[in-house]
Amino acid sequence: MYALLLAAAGCAAGAPTRPAPANRPPPVPALYDTQRRITEYIDSGRYDAEVARVVAEASQWLDRRAPEVRKPAIVLDVDETALSNWRAYRVNGWARILNGPCDLAQGPCGIRAWQEMSAAVAIEPTLRLVERARVLGVAVFFISGRPEATRVLTERNLREQGYSFDELILLPSDRTFRSGVDFKVPERQRLTEAGYAILLNLGDQWSDLEGGYAERTFALPNPVYHLP
Repeated sequence: MYALLLAAAGCAAGAPTRPAPANRPPPVPALYDTQRRITEYIDSGRYDAEVARVVAEASQWLDRRAPEVRKPAIVLDVDETALSNWRAYRVNGWARILNGPCDLAQGPCGIRAWQEMSAAVAIEPTLRLVERARVLGVAVFFISGRPEATRVLTERNLREQGYSFDELILLPSDRTFRSGVDFKVPERQRLTEAGYAILLNLGDQWSDLEGGYAERTFALPNPVYHLP
């Protein structure tokens, strides 16, 4: 029996290996490694630097175009675009837990409960972009996937963090949408049909930006979650 095992092992060692399929998906990283990489990316300052770079490009475009058009406007998302929720996500190990209470000391923290606390902090480059828009006489519109029920708290959070805006557009409670695109595109279309020239659209999800009705789009990094 021992000789047979050795012979089989020798045959296996000498046999040609079959090449891996070209379309084999990459291995799924371990959860711990992913959490560690997100933490390092944010804590290292690379996230802040990339946000600042993107918003600087948007600001340059705003300065160039605002004097050239009638009724200029900008459109922005709220979460991870104007307001940062990293404090809540960090206590969740960067998981997106939508419902349930928010325990910032030990976790978990439900995002809806967190939003009710109005404790999200301004993303400074975006705040400066909005301040610049107001100086230039540019209308500011927020279009967010937050539900309509959060309006009072969301408006308070934005204003307490220094934002001034013309309208906050939230997800209506009496309709359902397959994606953020289906909700946000018609709202930008409505603003365009009202005569606004949307110079730029700033967001952290592709669903914030796709579908047109803006001269340019600017995508902020979001290493934590993806929303369709």
